[in-house]
Amino acid sequence: MDDELYIVNSRILPEIFSKVLEVKTLIHTGKVKDISEGVKAVGISRSAYYKYKDHVFLLSEGSKGRKATFSFLISHEAGVLSRILEKLRESKANIITINQDIPINNAASVNLTVDTSEMSMSVKELLDSFDQEEYIINVQLVAVE
Repeated sequence: MDDELYIVNSRILPEIFSKVLEVKTLIHTGKVKDISEGVKAVGISRSAYYKYKDHVFLLSEGSKGRKATFSFLISHEAGVLSRILEKLRESKANIITINQDIPINNAASVNLTVDTSEMSMSVKELLDSFDQEEYIINVQLVAVE
């Protein structure tokens, strides 16, 4: 089944999804020091947290622009990051942050946060287009705000 992104009212979802979001919020705000402490605080297992953490996000409806954070594992070749940035420019995404780690075993980790409010395609379409590129080993949507 293809990955599709939905906006769903939390009232109809199993409680585990809201608990995972609660752990993510506790970690992000510094109210807990790590995942173990967070899952204990909300009463879920670490395995349940890890099962859903990359697939459940809060949607901030009151924000002026929408932001999406992507995590890439890219081939360590000249021009790869430029090609990703060009694809973002073509989709009219505005880059907010870029974080790149040093390459290990000919692959580099890159995290990009972009403003998606003016994009000419959906976040899902952009994610799918990145997934088709041979120079991208892996790409994941980390968060949407």
